Amino acid sequence: MRKIKVLLVDDHHLVRTGIRRLLEDQAGETSIEVVGEASSGEEAITLARSHRPEVVMMDVSMPGIGGMEATRRLLGHDPNLKIIALTVHAEGPFPRRLLKIGAMGYLTKGCGVEEMILAIRKAVSGEHYISSDIAQQLALASVPGNQDSPFDALSQREMQVLLMITEGYRAQAISKQLSLSPKTISTYKSRLQEKLKVKTDVELVRLALRHGVVGQGNVH
Repeated sequence: MRKIKVLLVDDHHLVRTGIRRLLEDQAGETSIEVVGEASSGEEAITLARSHRPEVVMMDVSMPGIGGMEATRRLLGHDPNLKIIALTVHAEGPFPRRLLKIGAMGYLTKGCGVEEMILAIRKAVSGEHYISSDIAQQLALASVPGNQDSPFDALSQREMQVLLMITEGYRAQAISKQLSLSPKTISTYKSRLQEKLKVKTDVELVRLALRHGVVGQGNVH
């Protein structure tokens, strides 16, 4: 029986354990083998290279570089890798951004195991899969007259710096994580404040919360 090799990426051990059991307990024509678990985007990159999964189930909001940057780097290394976002973020700019980067699917953590397995099988066969609630949000966002999110104007790197700010990282720590100079990080922060029309990190976090870029539980 053919087995699809899957790598799980989530910063919560219990979440990874639960998903592993759900996936491996499912019998069928195509079985699933969880070949590894990563608690961060950085660890995901390392494990993907050593374990060579076909599919990566990727959380979006994690400490460090996070799921979006990890997705970009993984696909840069292996364009044939199938990445499915599995996250609490059904709204905000994440679905559109991740799909644009090259993710094959986008699921919310409230989905059932059957939907998760369907998304994995479709990804392996080269088809995209998006949860119905997220597909509806994307459709509504494309309707003329609907107001765009101010975060849509941010570059990939600006969004990465923004997410790390909401997680409580200071400029020096962001600089180290992203391998950029403190001066460069300061420039990104200035651009963020200018584009989003805020003056402080606190205002930045509040705006991110209001637009669903981060959840209350992700702010430190």
